[in-house]
Amino acid sequence: MSQNRLPTRRTVLAATGGLLLAGRGAAAQTPAAQTPAAGQPAPMSEDPAPVPKRGGSMTIMFAVEPPMLVSLVNTSSLTCTAKVTEGLLWYDHALQPHPQLATAWTISPDQKTYTFTLRQGVKWHDGHDFTSADVAASLAILKKSHPRGRSTFAHLAEVQTPDDHTVVLQLDAPIPYLIKGFAAAETPIVPKHIYDGTDPFTNANNSAPIGTGPFRFKEWVRGEHAIYVRNDDYWDSPRPYLDQLVVKFIPDAASRSAALESGEVDLGYRTPVAYSDLDRLRAAGKLEFETKGYEYNNNVNGLEFNMDSPTLSKLAVRQAITHAVNTAAICKTIYYGTFDPCPVPIAPNSEYHSSEPSPYPFDVAKAEKLLDEAGYPRGADRTRFSMTFEVGPVVEEGRRLGDFLRAALARVGITLEVRLSDAGGYYKRVYTDRDFDMCCTPFSNIYDPSVGVQRVYWSKNIIKGVPFSNTSYYRNARVDELLEAAAIETDPAKRHAEFNEFQHIVLQDAPDINIGVPRWVTIYNKRVQGHSIAADGIEGSLAYTHIVS
Repeated sequence: MSQNRLPTRRTVLAATGGLLLAGRGAAAQTPAAQTPAAGQPAPMSEDPAPVPKRGGSMTIMFAVEPPMLVSLVNTSSLTCTAKVTEGLLWYDHALQPHPQLATAWTISPDQKTYTFTLRQGVKWHDGHDFTSADVAASLAILKKSHPRGRSTFAHLAEVQTPDDHTVVLQLDAPIPYLIKGFAAAETPIVPKHIYDGTDPFTNANNSAPIGTGPFRFKEWVRGEHAIYVRNDDYWDSPRPYLDQLVVKFIPDAASRSAALESGEVDLGYRTPVAYSDLDRLRAAGKLEFETKGYEYNNNVNGLEFNMDSPTLSKLAVRQAITHAVNTAAICKTIYYGTFDPCPVPIAPNSEYHSSEPSPYPFDVAKAEKLLDEAGYPRGADRTRFSMTFEVGPVVEEGRRLGDFLRAALARVGITLEVRLSDAGGYYKRVYTDRDFDMCCTPFSNIYDPSVGVQRVYWSKNIIKGVPFSNTSYYRNARVDELLEAAAIETDPAKRHAEFNEFQHIVLQDAPDINIGVPRWVTIYNKRVQGHSIAADGIEGSLAYTHIVS
């Protein structure tokens, strides 16, 4: 399916094998045209022979504990959401849509009306019926409060619910990427009866979720683990296969390596160990490495400036710092060659990626000259001014990056204080208190720049207290105009031009320094299979994951 053109009813039916109107169970989810990895079932389809054995417990780990367990109002909870809370669709490795809570969908010729037929007989974990009212309520919250949902659903004018199992989305302009936006972690469907009349940011369901998914929430011991158990009433029986899913939060990289090697945990994703440990673990031959399952979320990691700072509000200062930072060396040394340099905010796997190089290549002498001209000469102690750098939630690589930046900026007379904090402290200091000069943030491009990239540079996404939005508080009227135009542009050539101009302006304005794109791997115990079978990989439901002897 073209990334620039929404599917017609004919293409949607073709993409799902013409069986979108199928009913309960596996027959409602037809396989994509792909070959599954050895020992894994065809994704979300009829099970292969022999049918996977039910039972057992699997333990997965994450380096960073999310602030909540449902990604309804943030993008920090993607790892846990889909185990309990489902979306309307799921996506194969080619980003083709397939039924989940929706069994069928059509798109009008003018691409401004989406009609979803919902799955019948689905129950929330507390026994309430799942209906179209739940979808309407969820989309309303996402449009208002979610960092990416604010742009994804900006042109969603009305949600109609003609009956309990039909949802009609009326748009005021066509959205060329919308059909890819209904995955569980990205657009979670939550129970209306739980969120009605409450603040979605503080609703208790965020920490003890009730969903329609394959697993039921059991407990969350903060700082340690979350536990999920099989939903025996799941609409897609006989899934899930696991009796229990344990999610451990292990912030220390060495401890994560040890947990994988000892079998204490079965799986970790997004290269869960120290980069320096990868070659050793591969050579040992006890663990498996998987690169699939990252198609839905692809990152560009970078450094963000606080443009509220009187010093960093000056373009010449940001240009100088960009000249002083050797991003190629960061990719090679800090990330052990597992990152590919990328100066622009749109990742290379997107057709909208610009190959334009940074206008501020590594050049210490140029950095010195710009700082002098900006009115920051070296003082008697040979320094110009001081800055703070907030180490992100993944402390190990953040600390190394901080050491690198401290040395790099010292060469041009800038003193850098590297500050460490846990995830909660980091989010508060950066996004609520705005008490930082520079931070490091991995931003997911997601499946389209209007979703994953726009939120970072769109001035209307400056939302105090909301993580992973416009952290820099960058404002550029032309950038806003280009992003808003591209979000509804259905002409491929025009959309390319708009994103190219956007990337050019951002490179010149330097509200951030894009470093590179990670080549992630999932590391897992050979006893677990069926975990990376969709585009969102471990961020998916894990309904098909099973234990093999």
